[in-house]
Amino acid sequence: MNNYVQLVYEGLGEKTKENGLKTADIRRLSNRLFRMEKNRNIEDVFSVCHALLEERKWELGVVAFDWASRMKEQYTVETYDIFYKWLIDYVRGWGDCDDFCTHAFGELIRKYPFLFEKIVSWTTCEFFWVRRASAVVLLPCIWQEEYAEIEPFVISDALMYDDNKLVLKGYGWMLKIYASKEEELVFDYLMKNKANMPRTSFRYAMEKMPQDKRELLMK
Repeated sequence: MNNYVQLVYEGLGEKTKENGLKTADIRRLSNRLFRMEKNRNIEDVFSVCHALLEERKWELGVVAFDWASRMKEQYTVETYDIFYKWLIDYVRGWGDCDDFCTHAFGELIRKYPFLFEKIVSWTTCEFFWVRRASAVVLLPCIWQEEYAEIEPFVISDALMYDDNKLVLKGYGWMLKIYASKEEELVFDYLMKNKANMPRTSFRYAMEKMPQDKRELLMK
């Protein structure tokens, strides 16, 4: 067993998700273990991340994605292939998807926004978490107002009628955050699509709109 896998297990002790273990607890442990790591070379750190992910345990995945996000200064374009493989092989639910994509993977897209063209293909993936990721991975770009080279509406158009509720919520969330930066753009988009957009996505997207705009959208 990889040494860090054992250290995580020892650090968590008897705590589990079922008996009250919180993500914040794991992040504190992750931070402590990362400070112990003398070699901060991305290849070596990613090797540890891979070993943690291979265990296929939620708590170890949180540490792996946290460590990966700490290496963002060393990301290269080739990091995309590693992260995409992790997304396919190790993510299975919305929680893992959001953790990975709003931090490590999202920071990679923020650093290399031209990778957006690869993200578009995720919208037709058979795995629902990859389709959700196509929207969620854009959030760091939007939060930091670095979205000139990405096209959020291309993603929401592609996911518009997805048959998975978690995907609908995912792109609705992305539109809500985008609206906090580009209110009129998103308002116009919602007005154009309000007759057909699934209510789940529509409600998420308009949640933070001013009251007068919400009233217009609900008419």
